[in-house]
Amino acid sequence: MIRLAMLRHGHTDWNRAGRIQGRTDIALDDQARADLAAFQLPKGWNTADLVSSPLLRAVETARIVARRDPQQVAALTEMDWGDWEGLHGVDLKADPASGFRDIEEWGWDYQPPHGESPAAVWARLKPWVLGLQSDCVAVCHIGIMRMILAQAHGWDFDGPAPFAVKRNRLFVVEIEGDSLRVGEPDIIRLEKVAP
Repeated sequence: MIRLAMLRHGHTDWNRAGRIQGRTDIALDDQARADLAAFQLPKGWNTADLVSSPLLRAVETARIVARRDPQQVAALTEMDWGDWEGLHGVDLKADPASGFRDIEEWGWDYQPPHGESPAAVWARLKPWVLGLQSDCVAVCHIGIMRMILAQAHGWDFDGPAPFAVKRNRLFVVEIEGDSLRVGEPDIIRLEKVAP
């Protein structure tokens, strides 16, 4: 059995403004850097393989909490939001003609205009996830984490999600053969750095 622990990157200016980032390469903001510097990977995970999305916000988060450079993995790049990149989700939701839906109504084939569906994201993630050979910490994005956690939970993007992706926590899944399951424990908080 292999364990994969996923950590969402810290805040960016676009996160705080409610803008859809997707593949747009936005750096962490100064407050996120300061907040993350107070944390480190917990014991047992601090020596695991460290990878990240190639997007700067994920690379920076990995460097700060692990105090080392991650290996960058293209498969961990955030979901492509196509024409909705940079827009505000609340504005899209308020416009019935936009086609924007809450995640509970996506299904695996929901696709933003000129973007990626959850099924397409999972198709690019699956070979990497199932090919892991040792325990790994992946610093990535909420979209990536949702696809992997959906597989582990057996959730099909229909109805409320059985998980809530929060920051400063490792979300753990266990991989055995071609199957994913929720880890034991499933969520581990980052450790505070001793003063």
